[in-house]
Amino acid sequence: MKRIGIDVGGIQLRIASFDENYKLLEVHKIKNDRSLSAKENMIKLLSTISDYSGYLGAGIGCPGPLDLKKGKILIPPNLFGWDNFSIVETVERYTGLKTYLNNDANVAGLAEAVLGGGRGYDSVCYIGISTGIGGAYILNGNIINGANGNAAEFWNMIVNEDHHHHRNANAGSLNEQCSGNGLKTIATEEYGRDVEPKELFSMYEKDDKKAVTIIERAAEVMARGVANITCMMDPDCIVVGGSIAIHNPFFVDMIYRRALKYCIAPEKLRIEKALYGDDAGLIGAALLVKEKNNG
Repeated sequence: MKRIGIDVGGIQLRIASFDENYKLLEVHKIKNDRSLSAKENMIKLLSTISDYSGYLGAGIGCPGPLDLKKGKILIPPNLFGWDNFSIVETVERYTGLKTYLNNDANVAGLAEAVLGGGRGYDSVCYIGISTGIGGAYILNGNIINGANGNAAEFWNMIVNEDHHHHRNANAGSLNEQCSGNGLKTIATEEYGRDVEPKELFSMYEKDDKKAVTIIERAAEVMARGVANITCMMDPDCIVVGGSIAIHNPFFVDMIYRRALKYCIAPEKLRIEKALYGDDAGLIGAALLVKEKNNG
């Protein structure tokens, strides 16, 4: 049967329908309008699909923190006006479909583990290097959420003693060292002006000394994070995605080479590149329906 996937973002909201083989049938997107309430935005998105009959269920990928048991968004730093929103109840009432919620990084990881770069492996860790650092652990096609929904939150893993940090993040964490926002903060301090990640990587490719130092340091600390993940979870492979990884594949290769020296069994380290890009969230959200209904 067909399934619905919903991707909630700070800038835009997307909804898609998939057939039983997860082939995309239709997709719609709207702006996340701050002048509207969370419920109004969600109803506006849901109304773009005219008929919800014939669907097995709906899945939602959304930035955290979330209360997965109650189906609520709690206090997300990047979703203004969505605090304490009962998103699952809203979708179920409008569509009549059983609806499942999970963290946006988890659903992206699920898509990559089941159908993408991690396909064929039993245990897969996913790392998304984008504006922030996302993480997921997928075992035998199922998301491992942990007791409080915080499993695989690699973004807050401490990898050095650097002082940079923002609200809810540890100083010296992967997020503050390797994410787009983290790289921007470090580069802006180093250059004395605003430097976006795209410009930083461009300067790296031109052998700018400061850029080389920043990017190589980021690859080094991310490599430590990868090694830490292998110590804790020992996955068959790690899939790396996110906009920074996708647009700078050499950065992923740098991370891999450096991680080899830290891993207990370097010959077993497998790093695969993500295949689905921005669509991983939609696909993974739809996969939540299959995952839950299969137990």
